[in-house]
Amino acid sequence: MGSIATVAPGLTAGTWNIDPAHSEVTFSIRHLMTKVRGSFTEFSGAIQIAEELADSTATAEIKVASLDTRNADRDAHVRSSDVLDVENHPTMTFATKGVRAEDGEYLLDGDLTIRGVTRPVTLKVEFHGVGEDPWGGTRAGFSATTTINRKDWGIEFNVPLKGEGALLGDKVDIQLEVQAVRA
Repeated sequence: MGSIATVAPGLTAGTWNIDPAHSEVTFSIRHLMTKVRGSFTEFSGAIQIAEELADSTATAEIKVASLDTRNADRDAHVRSSDVLDVENHPTMTFATKGVRAEDGEYLLDGDLTIRGVTRPVTLKVEFHGVGEDPWGGTRAGFSATTTINRKDWGIEFNVPLKGEGALLGDKVDIQLEVQAVRA
């Protein structure tokens, strides 16, 4: 795939820690006839950049109780055993299995664990560059997206609607906006 210097100028080998104050973990799911959006406000992680991009890795841990959909009743239900079961599964994790380039896009293959179930996912990643911050650090910016089927992680809750409809869609779109600081 190539050296990190040629595919991501300025991104040097080493550890880059995710800055949660300047990063976002968001999602959307169909609810009735529109989409509901939400975020997780407590998370941490690191990116290990290798000389060869394909050897780079990333890990993340998300505190599921930090869910925020801007509706307290809905948040309480999503945290319950019906959906994410925060009491028994307080964290969601991601760990890479590989990085690859395909058709001009960077793909991050990894394992996502939700509710104690681990399944493979692929994130499409966009690199936004590297720059100095006002505090003397060096930052890198990334966006990443994927779509998962919640049922693959055992999240079956739904409410049937008149006809063949259901309250919730099965697909969940996940979006990440990440600033990482060189350690």
